[in-house]
Amino acid sequence: MTTPPPALLIAGHGTRDEAGAEAFRDFVRELGRRHPELPVAGGFIELSPPPLGDAVTELVERGVTRFAAVPLMLVSAGHAKGDIPAALSRERDRHPGISYTYGRPLGPHPALLNVLERRLDEVLGSSGRRPADRADVTVLLVGRGSTDPDANAEVHKAARLLWEGRGYAGVETAFVSLAAPDVPVGLDRCVRLGARRIVVLPYFLFTGILPERVRQQTEGWAAAHPEADVRCADVIGPEPELLDLVMERYQEAVRGDLRMNCDSCVYRIALPGFEDKVGMPQQPHFHPDDDGHDHGHHGPHGHHHGGHAHAH
Repeated sequence: MTTPPPALLIAGHGTRDEAGAEAFRDFVRELGRRHPELPVAGGFIELSPPPLGDAVTELVERGVTRFAAVPLMLVSAGHAKGDIPAALSRERDRHPGISYTYGRPLGPHPALLNVLERRLDEVLGSSGRRPADRADVTVLLVGRGSTDPDANAEVHKAARLLWEGRGYAGVETAFVSLAAPDVPVGLDRCVRLGARRIVVLPYFLFTGILPERVRQQTEGWAAAHPEADVRCADVIGPEPELLDLVMERYQEAVRGDLRMNCDSCVYRIALPGFEDKVGMPQQPHFHPDDDGHDHGHHGPHGHHHGGHAHAH
């Protein structure tokens, strides 16, 4: 008898924006339609239903005993490093007999860089622009922002990779929460560097509260600087490249071919100003819809990150 392949569990962050949450749920359903050979489920660690625990329960009720979990996140911040591994460990305790492997975040994969390039072409009014046509375009790539310096550095890496070989005047970075520079300061920097045209590019998978905040801040800055040519691009969205990349991460996890970078992880290495995070204990993230279980949580934001339970 052939052993069935492990199921696929998609772990999302969550958003208070219903359109963004529904975009995630649609994405999970599309993955299931594309791969009928696999049980596919998805859940959130906070803010949106269904909670990740419900997604695991759904798989178990479908007879699944093995699954590979893929974090639907662009950077490896506290949620991917701590919350999701801790939540998965809790689910293993809740459902004796299950086993899982844990994949890595999506990161600045070449396929996603191509989608970002396409989003820039869309807002610039043409497709397939030659590099020479981009010489006066400066891009401001705006990430979510994190208290984890390693995660913020990954946004800078994405910006550099987006700039390489594509002919833009420059690709600068900013963040919409928790980290500096913010969007207005990032736009000011672009102008000081001599930008003639600026495109603000949200580094987000789906729409939501924070991408909308990026757009609002861009429009507010543009209104105060009418002399500047500033436009805002769209989020990555449920593109075929994203669907394929999730399956690539799934296959990596199933094969055990995981290449997560821990060289600058704040929970392993004492980085200046973050020394207190080394070796911090992990706790599952509290999800308000995850009823009937222990909701013990810690710290001012309801959870600790640390312990670094992901595979190496």
